[in-house]
Amino acid sequence: MSRTLLLAAPLLALGACAQPTGSASGVSAVMETVGTEAGTVGVVEVQGGLDHPWGIAFLPDGRALVTERAGRLRLVDGSGEAPVVEGTPEVFANGQGGLLDVALAPDFDETGFVYLTYAKPGPNDMGATAVGRGRFEDGAIVGFEELWAQTPFQAGGRHFGSRIAFTPDGFLLISTGDRGQKEPAQELRNTIGVIVRLTMDGAVPDDNPFVGDPDARPEIWAYGIRNGQSLGIHPETGAVWEAEFGPKGGDELNLITPGTNYGWPVVSWGMNYDNTPIPDPPTRPEFTDAVRQWTPVISPSGMLFYTADAFPEWTGSLMLGSLGRQGIVRLTLDGDTVSGEETIELGERIRDVEQGPDGFVYVLTDNADGAVWRLEPTRGGE
Repeated sequence: MSRTLLLAAPLLALGACAQPTGSASGVSAVMETVGTEAGTVGVVEVQGGLDHPWGIAFLPDGRALVTERAGRLRLVDGSGEAPVVEGTPEVFANGQGGLLDVALAPDFDETGFVYLTYAKPGPNDMGATAVGRGRFEDGAIVGFEELWAQTPFQAGGRHFGSRIAFTPDGFLLISTGDRGQKEPAQELRNTIGVIVRLTMDGAVPDDNPFVGDPDARPEIWAYGIRNGQSLGIHPETGAVWEAEFGPKGGDELNLITPGTNYGWPVVSWGMNYDNTPIPDPPTRPEFTDAVRQWTPVISPSGMLFYTADAFPEWTGSLMLGSLGRQGIVRLTLDGDTVSGEETIELGERIRDVEQGPDGFVYVLTDNADGAVWRLEPTRGGE
């Protein structure tokens, strides 16, 4: 990436033709530029000094809530201060666990509800994926309550999943992971390695596919998931898309439908870490295969369907944060298939990707000195 010295700027740029701007730290900043199929794109740091930021959600006034895996929720407003938002739950900050995704309720303007996923601490140094909500009032989360938690608790700090999505018909989806245990992802008596569907207040909908099955948890919407850290709803079709980490190879993009088994750990396009296949062939008729798989892995985390026009060439794209490729993987969809792929190289592990109210693309860099970056058109579209 090439670099240009620029002045500081607010969190949100003012329109799709705004001039490139610099860091929110209150000092001059270096702006990167990257080449893409859409032309040269500016990359601006709007907030630094974040400890492994994991999820981002924009408030109606343009400020952003950003989670840090260690357990803090930060309010990013472009001033560079990013104060801590009080009132969040205690977390199991072990390995990949901690405070994870954040999302505003679709009716946030009326309710003020903010949803959080997190690793919930349990007995004997164990943890479980959980989701809860509280009201955002005066810079704090008020009245936070747990809505759902994965069962059973597991030891270790691996594979919590934890992305949130809201369906057009008013339901809450949460992706989970297999917690590094593999086989439970095929066992419907637990909620390990599944997609969960709940009402907005955490109840189980009557039309979930396993309601009434005495051998299954009723909140399960789909199963056979290894570690789903990308979850999104197609803005036109309402289809549910999910991307997950494979083992050694075999990252997947899946189209999620109710009651469906996606095969993990019985089948996978990846391999065991000792290089033995899982198995050969990598799929079977009783399982729903991935729409796309990646070997070598891209390590997908965070999903965005881009709907703005700041980057017209990207409109309608599915965008994934990529830890492995250190950038954004942009996919062109043709119905239920992928017809094109581009990697936008940013040089850092990208944990989440989100569209801002200004129509620009915001990403979180995943490291101990992580940041919020904004992608914006360069002057004159150069």
